[in-house]
Amino acid sequence: MEFKKKLLALVAVSSLSVSMAACSGTNKPEAETPAANNNAQPSAAAGEAGALTPEAGAKLVIWESKDERVFTDEIAKLFTEKYNIPVQIDEIAPTDQVTRLTNDGPAGVGADVVVFPHDHLGRAASAQLILPNDSFAEETKKNNTDNAIQAVTFNNTLYGFPRAAETYALYYNKELVKEAPKSFEDVVAFSKTFTNKDKNKFGIMWETGNTYFNYPFIASTGGYLFGKNGTDKTDIGLNNEGALAGMKVYASLREILPVKSGDINPDIKRGLFTAGDVAMDINGPWELTGYKKALGDKLGIAPIPAIGGKPAVSFSGVKAWYVNSFSKYPNAAKLFAQFASSKEAQLLLHKKVGSIPTNKEAQEDPQIKNDPIISGFVAQFKNSQPMPSIPEMDSVWNPLDSALTEVWNNGKDPKQALDTAATRLKELINSGKKQ
Repeated sequence: MEFKKKLLALVAVSSLSVSMAACSGTNKPEAETPAANNNAQPSAAAGEAGALTPEAGAKLVIWESKDERVFTDEIAKLFTEKYNIPVQIDEIAPTDQVTRLTNDGPAGVGADVVVFPHDHLGRAASAQLILPNDSFAEETKKNNTDNAIQAVTFNNTLYGFPRAAETYALYYNKELVKEAPKSFEDVVAFSKTFTNKDKNKFGIMWETGNTYFNYPFIASTGGYLFGKNGTDKTDIGLNNEGALAGMKVYASLREILPVKSGDINPDIKRGLFTAGDVAMDINGPWELTGYKKALGDKLGIAPIPAIGGKPAVSFSGVKAWYVNSFSKYPNAAKLFAQFASSKEAQLLLHKKVGSIPTNKEAQEDPQIKNDPIISGFVAQFKNSQPMPSIPEMDSVWNPLDSALTEVWNNGKDPKQALDTAATRLKELINSGKKQ
């Protein structure tokens, strides 16, 4: 198709930079019930199975981040060329869009298509702010990874059009670490030859008191936060036998990283890693630009080492397009969301802002496979779990952060720490409080 050729041509000449899709939890909002969209009923366009006929006179407003607008400007231009639908782009931070849509949607002034991290989906769907991805559901499910589909599904309904993934992986200095470690046993062996606390040199460093980065020590060996793929708040698995096995590995690593959790933060870790005083760092793509600038060809990316003999399971986030349920042009909006999340669009997004594709064919494309940095993140994403998007996720951080700190700093028995965290989490959920 001509437009695919144009997209691929744009992909071939774009330059790489990196941005992040931050995630944050917020309270479930109240919203009016959206009015029925009677402008047009879905109908197949000739020659394009599953496509919709856009409403007469349709024009779209898209909300996009400042950092990723360079991509959306290009994709909107191509969309307009194909469908003759004008597109206006307004800069709104993705993490602010659900809150903004809560008021702007019912007022009829919200964007037709929005983009936000999947951990905001529960709020948006519960408040009926977004439409299901129905007309393109089968195509979306076929084209994207299962964990991406899981991330943009809420209460068994597919809402999102996935466009990019985010997870953390193992950064390593290839001048210091000749081969990425396959397991944490390998990490320990290397660190015993490198770590020197007196000289502030460490084989590996990560935020040991942060639940987000330590989820692999819960999930890799069989633990979980909520059952049924993160949707069942009554089934808490952060203190089961699997989680305990992983937490014992976590506790043992204090030997090679004898630093209190409060003394490890992004700034400290960044300085040590770029100076060559930390050989390995578990971190996300938001650090890629700075690390690449500092280390150049010495920078390597690999999946997180195995834990307890099991592949490490990280948290992942999925940024996706969603259609405003109050849009006057729902067909046109769905067409844009589909167009802007295709394989070619995701490859363009990667070239423009360094994103990780969720599209399975894009992940196997030479553009991604031949990029040793991004392919490392892709490998970890394939073995990740989407962060739960249910509102009760807001209550997880405080109890589990406290448990990690007690184990790491004070040597508390992992079982006692996890049991306390699970009890506290249940209390918070039952009381309706976050902290």
